[in-house]
Amino acid sequence: MRLTATSLSPSPRPFPLLGFVAFFSSSNRRVGPFQKRRVDCQPAQLLPTPAINILSAITFLLAFAFLRLQPINDRVYFPKWYLKGARESPSHGGAFVRKFVNLDMRSYLKVLSWMPAALKMPEDELISHAGLDSAVYLRIYLIGLKIFAPITVLAFIILVPVNWTNITLQSSKVQHSDIDKLSISNIPVGSKRFAAHLTMAYVFTFWTCYVLLREYEIVATMRLRFLASEKRRPDQFTVLVRNIPPDPDESIGELVEHFFLVNHPDHYLTHQVVYNANKLDKMVKEKKKMQNWLDYYQLKYERNTFQRPTTKTGFLGCFGSKVDAIEYYTSEIERIEKEETDERGKIMKDPKSVVPAAFVSFRSRWGAAVCAQTQQTSNPTVWLTEWAPEPRDVYWDNLSIPFVYLTIRRLIIAVAFFFLNFFYVLPIAFVQSLANIEGIEKAAPFLKPLIEMRTIKSFIQGFLPGIALKIFLILLPSILMFMSKVEGLTSVSSLERRSAFKYYIFLFFNVFLGSIIAGSALEQLKTFLHQSANEIPRTIGEAIPMKATFFITYVMVDGWAGVAGEILRLKPLIIFHLKNFFLVKTEKDREEAMDPGSIGFDSNEPQIQLYFLLGLVYAVVTPFLLPFILIFFGLAYVVYRHQIINVYNQEYESAAAFWPSVHGRIIVALIVSQLLLLGLLSTKGAGQSTPVLLVLPVVTFYFYKYCKNRYEPAFVEYPLQDAMRKDTLERAREPGFDLKGYLMNAYIHPVFKGDEDDEKFSISDEPEAEQVLVATKRQSRRNTPVPSKYNGSESPSLAEICPGLSP
Repeated sequence: MRLTATSLSPSPRPFPLLGFVAFFSSSNRRVGPFQKRRVDCQPAQLLPTPAINILSAITFLLAFAFLRLQPINDRVYFPKWYLKGARESPSHGGAFVRKFVNLDMRSYLKVLSWMPAALKMPEDELISHAGLDSAVYLRIYLIGLKIFAPITVLAFIILVPVNWTNITLQSSKVQHSDIDKLSISNIPVGSKRFAAHLTMAYVFTFWTCYVLLREYEIVATMRLRFLASEKRRPDQFTVLVRNIPPDPDESIGELVEHFFLVNHPDHYLTHQVVYNANKLDKMVKEKKKMQNWLDYYQLKYERNTFQRPTTKTGFLGCFGSKVDAIEYYTSEIERIEKEETDERGKIMKDPKSVVPAAFVSFRSRWGAAVCAQTQQTSNPTVWLTEWAPEPRDVYWDNLSIPFVYLTIRRLIIAVAFFFLNFFYVLPIAFVQSLANIEGIEKAAPFLKPLIEMRTIKSFIQGFLPGIALKIFLILLPSILMFMSKVEGLTSVSSLERRSAFKYYIFLFFNVFLGSIIAGSALEQLKTFLHQSANEIPRTIGEAIPMKATFFITYVMVDGWAGVAGEILRLKPLIIFHLKNFFLVKTEKDREEAMDPGSIGFDSNEPQIQLYFLLGLVYAVVTPFLLPFILIFFGLAYVVYRHQIINVYNQEYESAAAFWPSVHGRIIVALIVSQLLLLGLLSTKGAGQSTPVLLVLPVVTFYFYKYCKNRYEPAFVEYPLQDAMRKDTLERAREPGFDLKGYLMNAYIHPVFKGDEDDEKFSISDEPEAEQVLVATKRQSRRNTPVPSKYNGSESPSLAEICPGLSP
């Protein structure tokens, strides 16, 4: 007769709810093979591990609730309304004290009033207020709630009792925690109870796919409706043309105009060549920096006229000779202005300052759509067209990069990114060593008495690993954004999407797999090193349940406390008050001192995807993690909705172009969870379940292909039918609109624009001039079939658009 752990158990163990409370406090206590489990629920033992993270989140939220009520902080916590002109500084009137401190005691009784206020604004109004990007970004958190709320309920009703009512781990000598007893690790080898996990894997997969399908349909509809109802924007009529082939007889501007007048004679309207103004841009930024220092020292002198401020001319003002600060920065500004004037003249006169790229505008959206979505010549490497980003979204520095260099740059960045991933394994392994008490005691035996203290041990395993990992990841988004810029992408939105992709890859391999493998290697080093490469997937699957405690602490530190810290805005709060005290002279200066920030898609979205990955992987394996994931999505949804309504000022509007990437990464997380469950069950004597589980990745992949074919075109191409409909409606409503005047200076480099709004347009009663072709100087016929038959030019030069630039 074959004896199993189940048959040795005298009776199924009841599922005590009180046991949940003791999991963290006793997570490192070993239980002997035949020793009864003791639940110790003394408050002193329960407090340290989770309380540090929970109290941090509560402290941040309470600090925000207090600080947001103070008039002196109003521009920090409500900058979006100031930028819209819908809010005035409360310091303009009333008693002196009331300009800085809120003396209304009744307002302090409603410390959580910001939560329902953030949820009141309808989605349509939110789109009008903050844009479609912001509204769709919030739906990522809603998807998390929709997916994991039912999954959590089912997992706790079905899987947790199935896992808990076994004594497999209690009867073994394997190192484990009390949380592991709620996981699949507590199921004996070859048990028929794995049927429950298989069934739930199917249920969770189908539910996740259903939610994703519905959301993809909703977001695609929202995008098309937004594009149909959106007001006129320059990017709707404009195409970015790159890799314009050189011509010995014509300049870039003449070549572009001639090409499009010949090949798009009925739709071409105007164009703007791209100038390499990167050096000029640096000068402008340097002058602004010097102006800030000048303002600072002038304010300092106004407050104390008896002493002239001084500074040193060396590094950071700490070295070099001492000079009068006001005179020094005044002379520096004058020097930069002279160099700036010379550089502007050089750009206008030097043909080499014009790069082989141009923004070409058309008479209609239909004409722009045809050009942007078709191949222009038989040579697919020249005259490359794509939809132009909106003017705010253009990343001008990269437009000057020769197109032929882009492939080389991307190859170099791919290699650099690989090594970045590889070498980051070392700090990840260090973080995992902090989570292992035995590893620290072996490395530093003299610390054993200190480490064994209950409070210190709880701090090390409950807080230190998560915060250490968070510190190691602080600089990573900036590094990845720099790498994306080197690749040569031409819009801020595409830069953020590329950086988000890199960050997600990094989090997947280093934080998720790295934490699992490194943790397993540190805990089971000898066994891990002697396994063959074929056994690694099984090792990963077997190690996953044992790392649930680490990921729970990570969710609390990065998720709960991190989101609460986001709404506190401690860094913008300090910087605003420093600028307000040292630099602000006028209301315009005070407005510039505000730092509303933006969503930060490149860093925030990959972190959200990590929580999707953790939730889907541990849903069947260790369901105890799910409530922590669910709390994160709920808290983050409320916090970021508040920030989008009151704080963030989004830099661009891409009409939710990022959604296919969001959908794809959730699909990847779902497939990974299925494969890792397959590897885990193969170690538990459930090999007969392999064919059953193999169906899930295949079905999920075909579901992804269906969604990609069905909905993704709405995010990549603009339907010609919609373009024609919108053009027809606009021509009927505004027959005399001066479209050429509206588009003429929309895509000029910001350093060439004045302080006035250059995107204003005018209504003209005169009909548009008849389209004529430009005279060509070309002797060959390489780029167009016939030479131009007409004289004249319609596209103005930069000097004609901006007369003030003439030297």
